[in-house]
Amino acid sequence: MSAPVLQATEIELHFGGLQVLRGIDFQVKEDEIVAVIGPNGAGKTSFMNCINGFYRPQGGRIVFKGKDITRLPPHKIAGCGISRTFQNIELYTGLSTLDNLMVARHIHLKRGAFWNFIYFGPSRREEVRHREVVEDIIDLLELESIRKNIVGQLPYGQRKRVELGRALATEPELLLLDEPMTGMNVEEKEDMARFILDIAELKKIPMILVEHDMEVVTDISTRVVVLDFGRKIAEGVPDEVKKNPDVIRAYLGAEEEKA
Repeated sequence: MSAPVLQATEIELHFGGLQVLRGIDFQVKEDEIVAVIGPNGAGKTSFMNCINGFYRPQGGRIVFKGKDITRLPPHKIAGCGISRTFQNIELYTGLSTLDNLMVARHIHLKRGAFWNFIYFGPSRREEVRHREVVEDIIDLLELESIRKNIVGQLPYGQRKRVELGRALATEPELLLLDEPMTGMNVEEKEDMARFILDIAELKKIPMILVEHDMEVVTDISTRVVVLDFGRKIAEGVPDEVKKNPDVIRAYLGAEEEKA
């Protein structure tokens, strides 16, 4: 049985007198897509923020591939191999799709300004390597038709896909997807679900997925963790979690009770 890629233990987070996370235990293994669900205000995004260093929990420990990352700043955590997409799209809207993906490669730059200035030898070889990674992502996410388009002029669904591509361009060893399908129509959701499954299968990248659409969660996740008021109230495979009475009361509500 493989060790977890990420292990969070007894995570506590509060802002003043507001308790946001209460003793959360959580893990992700190498071959998993773990969905985190729960009603609005349950602490899902706050938990993601703890993992990638935007928030520092007041209690508990987060270990990624054997390294304690609990107190590391976001850029250090990114350097360890954790990448993320956001609820609200965070792209360089004045740049093209290709440029947005290339910008994400800065984390792997090894040559200094001198080599970049003369663009010769090692610097050129490094540029070729970055281009190869980006071109692979463009093929995988079917971005060829919009590679030169300015991102700010793209439809919403395509921008979400570019953001996923930018996260992949860092070559992560763990991918955090914070509501990647919010605001999408049915066809766009189906495409995004397919891309997420392709990433898992072809690139073998474990993922944590925050998502409200239970149909999507059931279709693509390996395991589901349910939060409510900052507590973990259930965990298991999707079909089991959907039948859990605590989950039905807290999250699925009346729709499930009528079924």
